[in-house]
Amino acid sequence: MAVLHTMQTGTTKTNKKTVKKKVNPIKGQKEVDYFDVKFLQRYINDQGKILPRRITGVTATQQKAITKAIKYARHLALMPFVAHDVN
Repeated sequence: MAVLHTMQTGTTKTNKKTVKKKVNPIKGQKEVDYFDVKFLQRYINDQGKILPRRITGVTATQQKAITKAIKYARHLALMPFVAHDVN
């Protein structure tokens, strides 16, 4: 009995998920203000870590500006370095 390849039978199996492109939340904003703590809170997780680009959907230039602003706000004690303890 001959084994047929999937290209010969015309059937293909696809297990790939369709990935929806993330919408840029900053859009055309030029500057990221380090005083705007509420805005910067969107880009850190509950542990206080900075979220990566693939999660937030911003461009590389915007991610660098956000990272600098978060680090500067932490240095000025506007934001905590780590999350608060629940205990």
